[in-house]
Amino acid sequence: MKKTIISSLFFLSILSFNINAQPNPPRPAPPRPTPPGEQYGRTLNLSVGVGGYSGFFGYVGHSMPVLLINYELNVAKNFTLAPFVSFYSYRNKHYRETVVPIGVKGTYYFDQLLRVNPKWDFYLAGSLGFAMANSTWDNDYVGDRNYSHRAKPLYLDIHAGAEYHINRRIGAFLDLSSSVSSIGIALH
Repeated sequence: MKKTIISSLFFLSILSFNINAQPNPPRPAPPRPTPPGEQYGRTLNLSVGVGGYSGFFGYVGHSMPVLLINYELNVAKNFTLAPFVSFYSYRNKHYRETVVPIGVKGTYYFDQLLRVNPKWDFYLAGSLGFAMANSTWDNDYVGDRNYSHRAKPLYLDIHAGAEYHINRRIGAFLDLSSSVSSIGIALH
C-alpha cells in the first residue's frame, strides 16, 4: 500500500510538473481605453447642388444650381441639428424668382452601428423650414402679376449622405436628397 501511495504521489507530481512546465499562453494585451464617441457637431458645411425636378423645387421643371450652408451642433450621441440657409434664383419668361429656404436639418450618423472606418461618416437626415421668395416681373409684362408657380412656404426634405474625412479639420461630402443633391466641404 505504501508503495502505491508513493507511486501515485510521484505520478501526480510529474503530471503537475509537466502541466506547469508548459509555456504560459501569451497574455492578452490590456484593453485600450476607448476613445470618446466621435463628436459630429461644430461643423460648417458649404456645398453647391443641383435641384429642380422633384421635391420642394419640383414646380420649376428644370435643373438649377443651389448654394447651401449649414452649421452642425451636437445634440445627442450620433445626432446633430444644423441651422441651414440655401439660395437659388431662376428666370422664367416674364419674371425672376429668388428663393431662400431657412430651417433646421436633423442628422443621425450610422458610423457606430455600421462599424465603418473612422475616415467615413454615413447619415440619414431630414430638413424642416420655410422659404422666403421674391418675384420680380418684367416692366413690359401686362398679364396677371399674382400668377406664378412660386415656391411653397413650407420646406421639407429628406437626405442620405456620406462624408470622407481628408484630415481632422476638412472633409468632403455627398448629400443626396429629395430635392437638391449636393457636394461640398465640411470644416470641423
